[in-house]
Amino acid sequence: MAGAGLAMALAGAAPAGAGDMPARPDGCGGHAGLQRELDALTGQYGMAGAAAQVDDPACGRWTGTSGLADVRTGRPMRGGERIRIGSTTKSFTATVVLQLAAERRVALDASVEHYLPGLIRSNGYDGRKITVRELLQHTSGLPDHVAALDWDHVQQWRFQHFEPREEVATALAQPHPTESWTYSTTNFVIAGMIIQKVTGHDPTTEITRRIISPLGLRDTYWPGDSRRIRGPHPRGYQAADTGRVDVSDFNMSYGGVGGALVSSLADENRFFAALLGGRLLPKALLAQMTTTVPADPDRTWKDARYGLGLISTPLRCGGLYWGHGGSVPGYDTAGGIAPGGRRVQLVLNQSVDSEQAYLTMHDAVQTALCEDR
Repeated sequence: MAGAGLAMALAGAAPAGAGDMPARPDGCGGHAGLQRELDALTGQYGMAGAAAQVDDPACGRWTGTSGLADVRTGRPMRGGERIRIGSTTKSFTATVVLQLAAERRVALDASVEHYLPGLIRSNGYDGRKITVRELLQHTSGLPDHVAALDWDHVQQWRFQHFEPREEVATALAQPHPTESWTYSTTNFVIAGMIIQKVTGHDPTTEITRRIISPLGLRDTYWPGDSRRIRGPHPRGYQAADTGRVDVSDFNMSYGGVGGALVSSLADENRFFAALLGGRLLPKALLAQMTTTVPADPDRTWKDARYGLGLISTPLRCGGLYWGHGGSVPGYDTAGGIAPGGRRVQLVLNQSVDSEQAYLTMHDAVQTALCEDR
C-alpha cells in the first residue's frame, strides 16, 4: 500500500494548471548518474533518443535528454513534448473504475456478466466467473488480443480501426493462458465497456472528465482514429534490417483504453502525484488499488507486483515505487513515484530491442528515484 509519508508529501502538491515546480535549492544534488544512463541508451544501445523528467517536492524539476527526436532532420530530443504512453493508459482507466466503485455504481467483486451479459461466453471462457477486480489485476484468465495481432505484417493493419467487441472476440478465440497472472490489454478494454455501460458515456469521455481535465493535463488526450500525434513530439522508430523505420503514425484503437493515450512526461508525473497523493480516490479505494499480486517479470520487470492498474517495484534505496509503463510501436516508457513524492517518467522514441537496453531503461528509473537521496 502507498505509505502515509507519500500521501503527506503530496498533499500539498500544486493545483491543476500550476506551472513547473520551484527552482532547485542548494543541497539537492544532481542527476549525473541518470544522465549517464540516458546517454548509454542512445550511445551504447542504439536508441534514437531518450528523455527523462524528475519532479521532487523539495528539489523541483530536472529534465535530461540524449539523442535525437528526429533522425532525418537531426532535431535533438526534448523532454517537454508529447509521446504515446502505451499501457500507462491502464492506470487512468483503473482509476475511473475505482471512482465508480466509490460511488457504488460498480462493485469490484461483481461479475463481468452482471454488467455485460453474454460478452464472455465462448471457447470455455465465462464472464460469470470473472470479476471486475480480476480484470484490473490481470487475474481474469483472459488472453491478450494485442498478442494475437499479426506483428510480422503490421503494415496490413497499422491504420485499421478496431472496435472493443472485435478485440474481445479476438482474445476469446485464443488458447487459455496457463498462468494465474496473465497480462492482457483485453481486460482493460472490457473495463472500458463497463464504464460505458454504467455511465452511458464513452470511457474516453469519462476519463477525460474525471482525470485529464480536472488535473489540467494539457498534453494528454485520446487520439481516436487520428494517426498522428498533435503538437510537438519526437518521431517514433523501430529497428529493421534496413535501418530505423518511422512508425510515429499509427491508429491506436487496437489498444483502446488499455493503451492509446498521448501524454507527456510532465503530465504523467502530475497524474501519479495526484493518484498516490489521494486526490483522485478515497483512501479505502486507493488501498485496494495498491493491494498487489506477483506479476510475470517477462511481461513487466524483476520483482514487479500488480495492483489494480498499478505496479509496485522495490527501490534499491528502500521502499517501493508505484507506477506503470508502456510499450507501443516507436515508444517505450517507464516511471513512477517514490516515498517522499519524488517521481520520474522516462521515454525512448525507439522500441527497445535488446535485453540490456530494457534493463538500463528500468535501472534509470531506479537511479532517478534514488540518486542523491
